[in-house]
Amino acid sequence: MRLMGLEALYPKRKTSIPGQGHRIFPYLVRGLDITRPNHAWCTDITYIPMRHGFGYLVAILDGASRAVLSWRLSSTMEAD
Repeated sequence: MRLMGLEALYPKRKTSIPGQGHRIFPYLVRGLDITRPNHAWCTDITYIPMRHGFGYLVAILDGASRAVLSWRLSSTMEAD
């Protein structure tokens, strides 16, 4: 980054640390033998740091091929 003249906006926030009182749900796919496409889908939410907050990238992945089936980018965590 230094060679390209880029700087981080601010240190990473700890977005993966749960707050007090929040439940931690089990990872249901662990140990599951996924052998064919569409057997299990997985989701992922990625927080993208921006100058005035975060952007949110949500992806739905096929468990067997890890192919991205769908994705959306949003400036809020609201469900539409």
